[in-house]
Amino acid sequence: MIGQTISHYKILEKLGAGGRGEVYLAQDTELDRKVALKFLPPQYTEGPEINARFKREAKAAAALNHPNIITIHEIGEHDPKAFIAMEYVEGQSLKDVVGAHCSVPLRMNEIIDYASQICAGLSEARQAGIVHRDIEPDNILIAAKSRVKIADFGDE
Repeated sequence: MIGQTISHYKILEKLGAGGRGEVYLAQDTELDRKVALKFLPPQYTEGPEINARFKREAKAAAALNHPNIITIHEIGEHDPKAFIAMEYVEGQSLKDVVGAHCSVPLRMNEIIDYASQICAGLSEARQAGIVHRDIEPDNILIAAKSRVKIADFGDE
């Protein structure tokens, strides 16, 4: 996929893969910005009911506007796979941050700061009627200046 253009996104590199799909770094050629493109496995969108649910959840998550929640820019389809174009966050997952501090634990003020930001993002989503359903260290990104960003709303 690297080098391909999907819609108006040029795929630059693969960022990761797992049971919930593959994520690529891409360049938005219309707005000249980097985005993360997540391609979902077919079971997340096949069938009219499942596809309608995916679109409903993506639309609800895209309406969220909070500094601790990844922004969703667009959903689309490419060669039966659905994709989500979202804000690209340079940083590490909370899982990687904690793992890097195995020998020297995180300081208490860092833990409190991360937890506070996670709670703020989840509270905003809950007030909008959205439940994350898969909150885990892999879905929490730590960006520059210790800014927490919650990803993967709607995944199970």
